[in-house]
This record gives sequence, structure tokens and C-alpha cells, in this order.
Amino acid sequence: MQPTKPPITRRDLLARGGQLGLAAVGLLGAPAIVLAESRRPALQGGVMSGDVLPDRAMLWARADRPARMLIEVADNPDFRAARQLPWVDVLPDSGLIGKLDATGLGGMPEVHYRVRFAALGDARAVSEPVVGRLRLPPSTPRDLRFVWSGDVVGQGWGIDESRGGMRTWEAMRQVRPDFFIHSGDSVYADGPLAPEVALPDGSTWRNVVTPAKQKVAETLEEYRGQHAYNHLDANFRRFAAEVPILAQWDDHETINNWYPQEILDDDRYTEKRVALLAARSRQAFLDYMPLRLSAAAPQRIYRRFSYGPGMEVFMLDMRSYRGPNSANLQAEDSPATAFIGEDQFRWLHQALKRSTATWKIIAADMPIGLVVPDGDDFEAIANADPGQPLGRELEIARLLKAIRDDDIANVVWFTADVHYTAAHHYAPERAAFKQFKPFWEFVSGPLHAGTFGPNDLDATFGPKVVFQKAPPAGQKNLPPSAGYQFFGQVDLDGASETLTVTLKDSDGTALHTQVLTPENRA
Repeated sequence: MQPTKPPITRRDLLARGGQLGLAAVGLLGAPAIVLAESRRPALQGGVMSGDVLPDRAMLWARADRPARMLIEVADNPDFRAARQLPWVDVLPDSGLIGKLDATGLGGMPEVHYRVRFAALGDARAVSEPVVGRLRLPPSTPRDLRFVWSGDVVGQGWGIDESRGGMRTWEAMRQVRPDFFIHSGDSVYADGPLAPEVALPDGSTWRNVVTPAKQKVAETLEEYRGQHAYNHLDANFRRFAAEVPILAQWDDHETINNWYPQEILDDDRYTEKRVALLAARSRQAFLDYMPLRLSAAAPQRIYRRFSYGPGMEVFMLDMRSYRGPNSANLQAEDSPATAFIGEDQFRWLHQALKRSTATWKIIAADMPIGLVVPDGDDFEAIANADPGQPLGRELEIARLLKAIRDDDIANVVWFTADVHYTAAHHYAPERAAFKQFKPFWEFVSGPLHAGTFGPNDLDATFGPKVVFQKAPPAGQKNLPPSAGYQFFGQVDLDGASETLTVTLKDSDGTALHTQVLTPENRA
């Protein structure tokens, strides 16, 4: 999948008589050669971008057969003076997925990219082009907007095309964000779909069903099939072609509430070792997300992104380094109480301390103060004990205290996971543990899954519900058609550096708005 040759210029292409097939299909103005359509590769599932930096971005596409991925970039939608990027061969061992870390993009306010696949061994046979666009992070102050949500195709609710498919993707696209934080549960690999689901109103929810969605995923190809399913939705494809994705994972990319040491007691699985299932699901996640891995730390999913002087985003991994789910009442830090793990803790603390951005955005795939049970144990941080920190709360208490002691300003947490939307304010005067600065946590989701909640709050860190919207009492696993699908929108004013957080539903209707003024700017 690595680029193997320097970029080929337009002059090279013409001189070689359409060696890569562009002239052969009339894309460079030359007469098109009629080829049987069966000889042309096809681009499947649209295009994506992600992990954008000031001068580069990850670009993604998938072919229907082994092929060569060809990408052009330009600063205009007409692709005038387009530049050809290094080509990438996509082969079966990569799931026929091509990913390219496109560099040299600096100075382009908006990057337009165009992807084609050329047949291996017959360069005249080239797919139809698919285009995408993205905005790079600024280096100077400007207005910024991002959206966030999580939880896709969960609890048996797949793509019902008669109901408009996964409509929240389109609602998010309409607000034209600079980027999207995918807060995890990008697939439900443990949740097979039935072709039809009877609804309480007498109507029927009709799922698009693929072979991969008919059983729980265990093999690499089955996990890849979970991700491929989302690309069948036209709303998702339009969104992904226009909005860069910053992705993190949670539990359902593998199996519900998993932790690395777990051995399954589930008859649906022939493979019981969760560590092995997680390795396969992680590979599929990395294949299907436009995510850049560090050569120095190829196993590391946590990372950060600067968006100029106004904002920096810290993407956490709250799944890979945790200890086992338990009663979560241990009195001392230990490997059993780990949640983000010591290496990630040090990385986050130091990165926050060094950050010069006004707003530090922590993208956490699980909430801090909401109680998330796992049977008699606990899945998240809170343990339903309102007293001093215990269990996984110890790690978070250390982090919150370090933020206070180092006077790190304007830290805001964004999360999903619990399948409803809420705004929480944390303050030491309400808390059992008081050694921290007040902060906000915003919850949104599901993007397209069953709706639940609200969850109980644990008083250890003094959370207060400022707003929440969840199903009525006694109702749970409501379908997307019930209207309880949510995303959040965050707007940074480049001049005042005011941060405005708006919680929205799948129609794009604003439900709650919270305006945050940065410290020392009131």
C-alpha cells in the first residue's frame, strides 16, 4: 500500500499514450477507447479524508478488485492545474483499501481531491472518478466548526432506505463543519441485523442486510464487512466525501463492554479470546478509517490535532489499556484500575500542559460522571459511589488535579456512548473530590442506533445536569424513526474565541445551546 514511484505528470501521461488509462477514457481530452465495463475497476463506498494537519491529510478509497489508486488534488472544484499524487496499489491483503498520507497541501484553503482506480495489467481500464473535498486546519485565527457523535447501526437498527437511511449524517453535512469527531462504536460487530423489525405503531423497519451483518464478527473479513456496511448509506458517503473524520473506537467495534483480559462466555462465538478478537477488529477499524498511525508507535490510536491558536483536539483511547470491568471500588491505583493507562495519561497531561491553544478539546469515547453498568460491574469510570474517588475514578482524579495544579485553562470534554444527549457541568463545590477546576462535559449520540437513558450521575466529581434529552420514562431501544438521534455542533468564534456548543437532533433542530467564554477573556 506504500507509494512506490514519484508522481506522474500530465505530460508524462500524454507522452505515454495513456499508460495509466486516463487518456484512454477521455479524462485528459483524448478520444475515449471503448472498453467493456467489466474490465474497469469500480470504486466502492465513496471516498473519505481524515487526520488533517496544516499541510497534509489521510485520503481513503476502496476498489472492487486489485487495482492502482490514482489521486489528483487541486485548490478548486474544476481541478484546474491539478497535481497527481503518488499512486498506491490496493491488494486483497489490505481489503482492497487504498490509503494515502497526502502531503504538500499547505496553502490550499480548500483541498479538492479526485480518486480513480486503474486495472492492474490493463492501465486503459480506469474507473469513473469520485471527488471529495476538505478544509485544512488554520495557522491563524478564524472561525471553526466541528460536529461530534457516535454509535452507528446498533441494537438492530440498520439502513432502512424507505425511511431515508441514516439521516443524521446528512443533518451534520448540512452545517458544513471543518471536521467530525467520531466518538466510537462506529459499528456494532456484535449485533446482527434482522431483515425486518416490527414497530409499536404497526409499521415495519426494513433493514438492508449483508452477509457480514447476519452474524457476530469473528474473522478479519467479518469485521471489515461491518464497516463496509455503513458505506452502503448514501448519507454517509456524501458526508465522508466532504468532512474529514477524526475517529476513535470503543467497545462495539469488537464486542459489548470488552476489556483485553476477557474470555467470552457467549455461545455465538467460536473464538472466546477477546484479545484475539480485538486485534482483528482493530485492524478492520484501522483499515476503514482515514487514520494516521505513527511509525514510532504503530499500535497507538490516541493522538492530537492543532486547529490554530484557538483549538487543539486530543483524541483518547479508553478501550485498549483498561483493566477488567469490576465493582470499581479499589482504594489504590493499580493495573486493575487503569482506564487510559499510564503511558496515555502522561502523554495527555504533558500535551495539555504544552498546548498553546485557547481551547483544549478532549474527545473521550466514554463519559466521566455517568454510571454505565456492566451487569453487577461497571463499564465506564463512575462506580455509583458518591464519595471519594475509587477504582477507575482514581486515574481521572489524578488527571483533573494535574490540570488544576498546572493551571491548564479551558479544557472541555466531548463524549457519546450512552445513546442520549446532555450537557453536564462539573464543579468542586458540589463534589466529594474537590481538587479540580470546574469544567463542562457534553454528550451526544446515537448517530443511528437504539436510544436509551438517561443514566444516573455519580457525585464524586460534582456533575450537574444542565440539559438532557432522552426517551420518556420506561421506554428504551427506540428506533431512529422515533426522533431521538443526536449530534453536537461546536462553533469557535475566531475573533472573540467564544466557544458555542449546540446539541441537535437528526433533523438539525437545536435543542440546547451553551456559550463558553475562555478563562481570562470574560
